[in-house]
Amino acid sequence: MARHAIIPRTAPFGDTERASLDAVLGAASPIQRAWLAGFLAGLDASGTPQAAAVPAAPPKAAEPLTILFASESGNSETLANDMAKLARKNGFKPKVVDFADLEIASLAKEKRIVAIAATWGEGEPPARAVRAYNELMGDGAPRLDGVSFGVLSLGDTSYAEFCAIGKALDARFEALGGTRAHERADLDLDFETPAAAWIKDTLKALTPPPSADNVVAVDFAARAAGDEDEEAEPSREPRVVEVIDHVNLNSSRSDKETIHIALEFEDGAPAYEPGDSLEIYPENDPALVDEILAATGLAGDAALRKALLAERDITTLSATTVERFVKATGHAEAQKLIDSGEAKAWIEGRHLIDLIQSFPATITAEHLNTITRPLPPRAYSIASSRKEVGDEVHLVIAAVRYETHGRARSGVASTHVADRIKNGAKLRVKLKPNRHFRLPQDPATDIIMVGPGTGVAPFRAFVQERRAVEAAGRSWLFFGDRHFTHDFLYQLEWQEALEDGSLTQIDVAFSRDQPEKIYVQDRIAQHAKELVAWLDGGASFYVCGDATRMAKDVRGAVVKAYQDVKALSPADAEAAVAALERAHRYQQDVY
Repeated sequence: MARHAIIPRTAPFGDTERASLDAVLGAASPIQRAWLAGFLAGLDASGTPQAAAVPAAPPKAAEPLTILFASESGNSETLANDMAKLARKNGFKPKVVDFADLEIASLAKEKRIVAIAATWGEGEPPARAVRAYNELMGDGAPRLDGVSFGVLSLGDTSYAEFCAIGKALDARFEALGGTRAHERADLDLDFETPAAAWIKDTLKALTPPPSADNVVAVDFAARAAGDEDEEAEPSREPRVVEVIDHVNLNSSRSDKETIHIALEFEDGAPAYEPGDSLEIYPENDPALVDEILAATGLAGDAALRKALLAERDITTLSATTVERFVKATGHAEAQKLIDSGEAKAWIEGRHLIDLIQSFPATITAEHLNTITRPLPPRAYSIASSRKEVGDEVHLVIAAVRYETHGRARSGVASTHVADRIKNGAKLRVKLKPNRHFRLPQDPATDIIMVGPGTGVAPFRAFVQERRAVEAAGRSWLFFGDRHFTHDFLYQLEWQEALEDGSLTQIDVAFSRDQPEKIYVQDRIAQHAKELVAWLDGGASFYVCGDATRMAKDVRGAVVKAYQDVKALSPADAEAAVAALERAHRYQQDVY
């Protein structure tokens, strides 16, 4: 509810002064107001000489600041909002803009730009940022003469193209005539502390010199809104949950292992929504930890073993890891690997244990701490709706196992859950909201869901939610995996959903059940006419799963469907799908 003004417009104060007084008096208690009235009356009655009134200098408008973010997992967006809150306290008037919503031409009108960008896969922009990123890199991008900028780049050193998008944006802003206010920072998964320092330093660099004649206006409304947003944020501290269900969804004859786990919160589940994720804080394989300790001669260090189990990343091997190893040990052969330029190719498919065994050296506990990075949590799409499961959270996790260079490898979190977690076990977790992967606000809206393998997880939550609210809209699911008999995840649940009407249609693609492999994008092509009719009728389209191939192939199939069904040119069909994305009716949650 809007608050009524206390100070009338006829009062001898300017608009900004009246707004400031309203902000103070509106929040004051009756006792505080009475005290203030008595104090002012007493001050006048005392006859104390007052300084001659000096006309108040006109307030200087809060300095505009545009904070762009390109995010896939939500980290860049969180940092952008953090920066906006701090910017308000420092006299700026910030606006936070998602690359998905960015109009490139508007950048020329800005005075200050900060871009916080994640790199996805092998040097690619996040899916929702692709359109604006390509436009910015294209010939039609506007000049940025007179614009001050800063770039904060997030990435993962386990990928060869570390922070490639942030680096490209930084170079592009400069090439378009912008002036770098603060040096770019390229941050790994343990970004929180250095990111906070960079934000503080960048705001300082962007702050104009103080003026003796003007005072900075404070935007009370914006600050109040920011405070409310901050209070609404979920806790950033992990919580402990109990595993109350642990089931392998694949048959015993499958060559895959997909674990359904149900987690119970003792003091109530966080307020998650369908589309959100839950981060699991895993532990490393004890056998691998012991192998590293044996290879370094540190097997007797109990404190180090505990740290390597739960705190340090002992699998990731990157060029940065090799450089730290050489700096710590001075190993000449490892240095040659770097000098020759062969390190990038050598590390592919290898882990830290390969480096230690291939280049034996004296390594201390301090060296291992320096060489490794903190063990990051792994995020998994939530596969349940609170309206159906209450204070539980369900996840679907595929155990990752493979072999490279003659050694068996495994995913840290996935095999921790599959092999070493059973009913009654405890896990540390943290909610990771995803407001860019949400059901339509109107439950009468039709939805189309594409989720092969564990990508079906959020759509289980979608169907549960729509059943609970008795949504009138239709629901269509495309699901794919290897074999119908062994890998049809939640098959009975989908059949029940079809019967009760919470799922209208399901089309499946089991790639290994026939000589020619069939995938979900092939089913989309087969149903192109019906799919386009749903979308033309206002349906929202969702994709969850592998970003490397599946998500791109699915998008290509939707573009081709528009091209064929509506007899559009390739460019016009692409524009039709891009329009769905701009309207937030084509949403992706990919990994």
